[in-house]
Amino acid sequence: MEGDKYLQEFLVETSMFNSIVLGHLLPSNWWVTLPHFLQTWLRNYIAGTLLYFISGFLWCFYIYYLKRNVYVPKDTIPSNRAMLLQIYVAMKAMPWYTLLPTVSEYMIENGWTKCFSSISEIGWFAYIIYFPIYLVIVEFGIYWMHRELHDIKPLYKYLHATHHIYNKQNTLSPFAGLAFHPVDGILQAVPHVIALFLVPTHFRSHVALLFIEAIWTANIHDCIHANLWPVMGAGYHTIHHTTYKHNYGHYTIWMDWMLGTLRDPEDDSCQRAQKVQ
Repeated sequence: MEGDKYLQEFLVETSMFNSIVLGHLLPSNWWVTLPHFLQTWLRNYIAGTLLYFISGFLWCFYIYYLKRNVYVPKDTIPSNRAMLLQIYVAMKAMPWYTLLPTVSEYMIENGWTKCFSSISEIGWFAYIIYFPIYLVIVEFGIYWMHRELHDIKPLYKYLHATHHIYNKQNTLSPFAGLAFHPVDGILQAVPHVIALFLVPTHFRSHVALLFIEAIWTANIHDCIHANLWPVMGAGYHTIHHTTYKHNYGHYTIWMDWMLGTLRDPEDDSCQRAQKVQ
């Protein structure tokens, strides 16, 4: 009984999220008649779509218009057609992408994971220990998932190649961040869910990180090299899109550094300059 009461806290929290999003964005309360799982999926789909468009449009407006020719040279700005294609691919996959956080919330609500509802349950010290472990598991998992999507030829041909048609600066934009085959996008986010079974994880932190993925992937596809060590920024990821065999990491360069797949944008720029000379 005590366990059921505790799991009820997760259900109350997800119901609150559903009410906040669906209650404010849908014209009537017809959604309350849907099963809880479908309510959660609809909330994730609407929130994910809004986050994709708002972050993408604002970022593109800033770097391609307000700061035109400052961060990205004029001749490398992607065409409207290229960006519309990326949006089309991402929107086809969005219903499937948002199924993953819906399933993870279902597993959490049923007590299948190590998730906890409130930081006060374990204290801030334990949270500060567990959260980096969660991120390390995610980084490790995404690196290998991404690398195998390249190394296993059928996976590349039928899944990951959809994303790699954007292989030059003038075809990459923040909208390319979610332009994947839906199975590819889900596979690369699965480590977030696997980590729930391995390390105690704060529920809201997990949900937030899944949605922050949309912002992060937009950022690493804008071709702007921030040079903030050890962050796997857009400079590194642009190289990945041009060589196909470097910089598989997600948040950091550590996995690539340890496994010999790192290629630094600064070194790459120096090599190009020497060739020109």
